[in-house]
Amino acid sequence: MSKTILITGAAGNLGAAVLKKFLKKDFQIAALVSDKYGSSLKTTSKLKIFPLDLLDENKVQKTVRQVVEGFGNIDMAVLTAGGFAMGGLADTGEEELNKMYRMNFLTAYHISRQVFLQMKEQEDGGQIIFTGSRPAIHPGSAGDMLSYAFSKSLVFRLAEVINEDGKGSGITASVIVPGTIDTPQNREAMPDADFTGWVSASEIADNIYHLSTPAGKQLRESIIKVYGESQT
Repeated sequence: MSKTILITGAAGNLGAAVLKKFLKKDFQIAALVSDKYGSSLKTTSKLKIFPLDLLDENKVQKTVRQVVEGFGNIDMAVLTAGGFAMGGLADTGEEELNKMYRMNFLTAYHISRQVFLQMKEQEDGGQIIFTGSRPAIHPGSAGDMLSYAFSKSLVFRLAEVINEDGKGSGITASVIVPGTIDTPQNREAMPDADFTGWVSASEIADNIYHLSTPAGKQLRESIIKVYGESQT
């Protein structure tokens, strides 16, 4: 029987790579995409698309119910949705902090809470994979991206809470921490950088897939650093 993975940000660079990887491995996929921008993804028997605003808690709850109605269980959730912003202390006020908090933490909290409650009802529990950030665990590199780093640091705390509350239910949370991802947007933003050391989205997807394997499922409270040779 095929297992089900839920992916947020499924139309983004990392989300699309995760989707591609798990489709090849015969998973059923619930692809959550922004209801503002849409997606070119097409529904199939193995892939269902759910346009959703992750900041709307009621709609998130409804969508998780729809996923379960369509596929039965949610065996794994990979949360790639989020945003990025530059800015140090001088540039970071309440507005900037709140924007990143909403984009990176609140979106992750809304969906992971509903997925966690669903997994509590499942015999085998499940896995929740968050996307962290290097500046969130290396404060020395967070000075020019303060609001981003702060918001991502809360994601690590959320994973810890889920791991604690999931004990005995077969529920685990992990955090993938990528270095600079080699995307068209990053190349455009940093044209003088050395792209050769950056991490590809497919390499990160490979590490996420490993977590779904019998060996990967033995990991507990894991932080997976996928830095490649990138310096940030």
